[in-house]
Amino acid sequence: MEASTVSIEQHVQVASLTELVEWAMALVVPGERRILGLTGAPGAGKSTVAEQLVTALGPDTAVLVPMDGFHLANEVLIDLGRRDRKGAHDTFDDGGYARLIETLRAQQAGDPVVYAPRFRREIEESIGSSIPVSPTVPLVVTEGNYLLLDVDAWPAARSHVDEVWFLAPDTDIRHTRLLRRHEAYGKSPEDAASWALGPDERNAQMIESTAGRADRIVRLR
Repeated sequence: MEASTVSIEQHVQVASLTELVEWAMALVVPGERRILGLTGAPGAGKSTVAEQLVTALGPDTAVLVPMDGFHLANEVLIDLGRRDRKGAHDTFDDGGYARLIETLRAQQAGDPVVYAPRFRREIEESIGSSIPVSPTVPLVVTEGNYLLLDVDAWPAARSHVDEVWFLAPDTDIRHTRLLRRHEAYGKSPEDAASWALGPDERNAQMIESTAGRADRIVRLR
């Protein structure tokens, strides 16, 4: 099913966090590597849900590797003329993310630890080699906006992910979260609203068009 022809609402599964933890646990196979992806529009709650899942599963079972670690540096975005739309799909190192996901999927017991980058919102930059991924952890949880996009290197990343869940909260809730996030990181209320309803909303429309490729479309109760 494609979201362009099928309404997201028709396929939403309303679930509790406990149910999501159970679904994630069902993916775990001791001694093997599985990858679970969470996607959705800006403000969908991807980071929060991913962190809650990993915390509930415990460090011996799951580790979180966000896509946001692959934001292109601000100086690169300035050189490319894309700084004013940071967060769009072509403002990420999608090839680097795909290669990392491939490496993590193939990681086995006895292999070295892999170090993934982390995005720091307070400085709006990525920090390399910030997240250690042990080969003994059976489940990697990754989250980001473009896990289901069908252009550039995003499909290559998706090919190594076992399941992708699309988070679909009510639009008003999503917008409220975005406004609070932008204000928390220094934007004025006016600038926060301009960004949330401008670049964020354009990105959201593209992301929501990919929901039909998800294994589950989820709304937390």
